[in-house]
Amino acid sequence: MSTPSSDIAFTPRVKAIQAERGSRTGYEKMEERGGFRTELTEDLAQFLAGIDTAFLATVNAAGQPYAQHRGGPKGFIKIVGPKTLGFADYKGNRQYITTGNLAENDRAFLFLMDYSHRRRVKLWGRARVVADDDALIQRLMPEDYAARPEQAILFEVEAWDINCPQHIPQKIDGADVARVLEELQARVASLEAENAALRASLP
Repeated sequence: MSTPSSDIAFTPRVKAIQAERGSRTGYEKMEERGGFRTELTEDLAQFLAGIDTAFLATVNAAGQPYAQHRGGPKGFIKIVGPKTLGFADYKGNRQYITTGNLAENDRAFLFLMDYSHRRRVKLWGRARVVADDDALIQRLMPEDYAARPEQAILFEVEAWDINCPQHIPQKIDGADVARVLEELQARVASLEAENAALRASLP
């Protein structure tokens, strides 16, 4: 029997704790079906197209973890291969912790959030920095986005999973709120004009 993809997260110790606390049976059934997903599906592509927030976790050679926010316009993380995601990495505070960690240890983890729909996706894999491919960097750079790309990060997905929405606060994007308010104000103005016209037509 092949090793389930969820073993990337479910180590023997994790499984032992699941057994101690009563959740192992349910996860065993998932493992019988192969574990976490490994293919980049259409529903994942649609999820990526709608998010503007991600957290990339890496670890250095000494085992010290680090997580860094990555963001951009919706859809800034793109599918660039059968199991590969990519995004432009913009100039920032120039600490280069993520870049240094990946130079020592390519294991990485992406945590993706969609607050408006209370959804989150976890991806395990390996990542690498690409600094010498201008064509790739420009292809990954969001159109008309006011940032300076410095390099690209490619993420080879080994497994991914969707979490339940429990405890995710719903947060609405400011641009979405502004658009709805604009539509509402236009509707109110139209109704006020219609009401004024009706009043004017009364004898």
